[in-house]
Amino acid sequence: MKKLFSFIMVFALLFSFTACSNNNDSSGTSDLPALQTNQPGHSTAEETASQSGSLETSSPESGTTEGVSRSLVVYFSWSGNTESVARSIQSQTDSDIFELIPQTPYSDDYNTVLDIAQEEQRTDARPAISGSIDNIEQYDVIYVGFPNWWGDMPMILYTFFDSYDLSGKTIAPFCTSGGSGFSGTINTMKSLEPNATIIDGLHIGSSSASNPDSAVSGWLNETGLAK
Repeated sequence: MKKLFSFIMVFALLFSFTACSNNNDSSGTSDLPALQTNQPGHSTAEETASQSGSLETSSPESGTTEGVSRSLVVYFSWSGNTESVARSIQSQTDSDIFELIPQTPYSDDYNTVLDIAQEEQRTDARPAISGSIDNIEQYDVIYVGFPNWWGDMPMILYTFFDSYDLSGKTIAPFCTSGGSGFSGTINTMKSLEPNATIIDGLHIGSSSASNPDSAVSGWLNETGLAK
């Protein structure tokens, strides 16, 4: 009887340990610190509802009503840094949001992505975007975010600007990088969208991108875009 009781206790302990391990694994996958780097990284799209390139709209209780100017956050992210800033802007402005996801996904390997990014710049590539924005005409303000890759926007941003006419809209750029800022990308945007109004952008260093709310709030107030 003692042996049977001991066997039951050991089995129960093993079952409890296994259940706890499974719970810890499932709760720790929403944020991957290894992807929060100062380097071009892999988009965290697979961790969000936008992984198919679909438009996420603001909730009904956000205060967005018919006839009121609406805003849209469009961004590309690989390491998750730019996505963190994009989500902060979305939450503070009640914007809709759309992630630029390449139809051909980038590698998870940093060195491989470096090579691809440089080759895309060299060939002036236009990576195809997964999904589309069918109602972009309804937005007055477009927040456009990206990491600085080799002193330029990732080439998928060029695909976006080639695909949509933003004439008459206000473009609010935001950028993450290890320290190089916007480089010449603001002037590039002005040449790509000459009939849009491009305001002063927000640059956040990659090391600060995981907690961007204060910087985003200050920028929105300075530019008059705060809700």
